[in-house]
Amino acid sequence: MKFLFWLSTLTLWLPSIALAEAHTNPIDLTTHWLGITSLALFFVAYLVVMAEEFIHLRKSKPVVLGAGIIWALIAWYYQSQGIPHIVEAAFKHNLEEYAELLLFLIVAMTFINAMDERQVFEALRTWLIRKGLSYRALFWTTGLLAFLISPIADNLTTALLMGAVVLAVGGSNQKFVLLSCINLVVAANAGGTFTPFGDITSLMVWQKNIHASNGVVTFWTFFTLFLPALVNWLVPASIMHFAVPNEKPKGKSNQLPMRRGALGIVALFLLTIIIAVMTHSLLALPPVLGMLTGLGLLQVYSYYLKMTGEKTNYSNDPNKDYSSPIPYDIYNKIARAEWDTLFFFYGVIMCVGGLGFLGYLTLASHAMYGAWGATNANVAVGLISAIVDNIPVMFAILSMMPDMSIGQWMLVTLTAGVGGSLLSIGSAAGVALMGQAHGSYTFFGHLKWTPVVALGYVASIGTHMLINKHLF
Repeated sequence: MKFLFWLSTLTLWLPSIALAEAHTNPIDLTTHWLGITSLALFFVAYLVVMAEEFIHLRKSKPVVLGAGIIWALIAWYYQSQGIPHIVEAAFKHNLEEYAELLLFLIVAMTFINAMDERQVFEALRTWLIRKGLSYRALFWTTGLLAFLISPIADNLTTALLMGAVVLAVGGSNQKFVLLSCINLVVAANAGGTFTPFGDITSLMVWQKNIHASNGVVTFWTFFTLFLPALVNWLVPASIMHFAVPNEKPKGKSNQLPMRRGALGIVALFLLTIIIAVMTHSLLALPPVLGMLTGLGLLQVYSYYLKMTGEKTNYSNDPNKDYSSPIPYDIYNKIARAEWDTLFFFYGVIMCVGGLGFLGYLTLASHAMYGAWGATNANVAVGLISAIVDNIPVMFAILSMMPDMSIGQWMLVTLTAGVGGSLLSIGSAAGVALMGQAHGSYTFFGHLKWTPVVALGYVASIGTHMLINKHLF
């Protein structure tokens, strides 16, 4: 379950456990019953998260509950040792970092929801349908657009948008739908890696303001991953191309126009991204300041729409009375943010932060980056991300803060982002498309093409090692 956002947008603001340890010197409880119990709690909570599709329990609930129990156990133990303030300081540090992440993502989600309500995405979808493309042309067009849109919007929003096009045009052709959905998952996940706004894990790395042994990871550093990400998508897409039916679908669609103010909101979103980047690069302030400034601009623009007579509705319910439409209100967009995802991030950050405070991340860092070496460990991160959500994986790595070069930090950003494409359950885009294209795009359907996707995974790593060797 990777970001919904679009973002397949999300920042980190992941707590730096290493920093906390430097000032507080917590007790190593990795072999204590409390540590083992906490580890088991997180493991059970995450199993429940992975079973969300089957048990219909929102993913935020088990990890939020697990975080509360883990930190309560830690606090109780330190109270018994007469040193309660160490836990309080560590918890507040984690909470402050999460608050920055929360505000950043709320702004990003608000812009995406505002564009969705103004029918920006629907206009694009109906325009593509009306173009009358062949199945193969549509396969490449939707894949390319997913690759180009996901660096700005999240991978989930991008995949759902392009998935709607695929289903509207070729819903009766299951082979085309399956191959196109796999293509969309790979393209959306790959596109999200080469900008900090494309995926939560990329944002986490950028927000951490990492100082590597050979330089600093800046906003522009991520663009070194453009070619590796492109290779990650093109290799499997080129192979799957020959399996896509060489036919032209039938069907028409009426062009839906964008609503008033749509282009203004798109322009403000791009301006907000620029402000966030400049805030971080020129003023050395957190990017969230720029994002909130952009939200202020959007609020003023929504006031302009309201005062100039804009009326709109927020429901597609045919039984709803639309005789008295409500004025355009930006807070309706904020209310539509994916709160389950935001609280899921809270639970994950707090759980992993607690385990780091107990000493488990130090053990993991020695085992992976000490024994395996940085390259092998970072490649393994991508494989782990195919099964376990990449958010806690990247959070754990950023909490460990292994001593790596810029090239290695970019490698783990790449692998954590594209590793989820190996399985349909490895990313939010894949999980969402399985629900959207139910019966046509399935776990085993994706699994059949996993070797092809894995070729792209290996090729992207090789491309990065070759063209960015100066960063290592």
